[in-house]
Amino acid sequence: MSRTSFNELLEAGAHFGHLKRKWNPAMAPYIYAEKNGIHIIDLNKTVAKIDEAANALKQIARSGKKVLFVATKKQAKDIVAERIKPLNMPYVTERWPGGMLTNFATIRKSIRRMAQIDKMTTDGTFSSISKKERLQISRERAKLEIQFGSIADLSRLPAALFIVDITKEHIAVKEAKRLNIPTFAIVDTNSNPNEVDYAIPANDDASTSIAYIIDLMGAAIKEGLAERKMDKEAQAAEEKDSKEESKHEAEELAAGLKFKNTEEEEGDKGGKRPRKRVTAKK
Repeated sequence: MSRTSFNELLEAGAHFGHLKRKWNPAMAPYIYAEKNGIHIIDLNKTVAKIDEAANALKQIARSGKKVLFVATKKQAKDIVAERIKPLNMPYVTERWPGGMLTNFATIRKSIRRMAQIDKMTTDGTFSSISKKERLQISRERAKLEIQFGSIADLSRLPAALFIVDITKEHIAVKEAKRLNIPTFAIVDTNSNPNEVDYAIPANDDASTSIAYIIDLMGAAIKEGLAERKMDKEAQAAEEKDSKEESKHEAEELAAGLKFKNTEEEEGDKGGKRPRKRVTAKK
């Protein structure tokens, strides 16, 4: 069963593309028609691409890996932050820091600096420095929070990127391609869908369209996380049963050995014959 329908996407305004003169010819397979100089996206193909992308994201989440969401445009940033934060997935909604992926070690240093400052506030270091230094460090922490706060838990490179508007986030797309990281994206008629692995042809400017598709991707990730939890519980139960079975077998073996030893001891006692008295011949 499809995760969405033609009518739901239509209500969200996902079918509106850009002006004809701004189109990218690579989007031709996903364009249904032109109306008043604006390209209309074929939502039947959007439905299929949403299912394909959602199923792939579900499997990534089920495997315990992270998906990095990227949306720095004004109409998308708040939507992504609000929907993705509860899923404990990393996201970038401010300016994309150059080298975010290709120079990940440097980004991790900035994240560790945040943790270091947080430690200073709790271990009493702040009370031993001047007011001016405290102010400087606090400003540094606030700046780092804006840039890297949403990726603080990203200890390694993400397993995939989900991007809103690949034309705007072209640097993120290039970095992901360079590192062979799978890319998912909402792709409008002015972009090249061949630049990403999973392209969802849809309006990437309308907040209703963006929110609707992000919700669908978020639901797929939730399913993956729920199945991962079930897998862990099933594995734990199986391991517990295996341990109990091994313990039971060990107890049975120990009981069997004890019973055997007891039988042997009783057999030795019961089979013992009295010695004959030997008398000397005269």
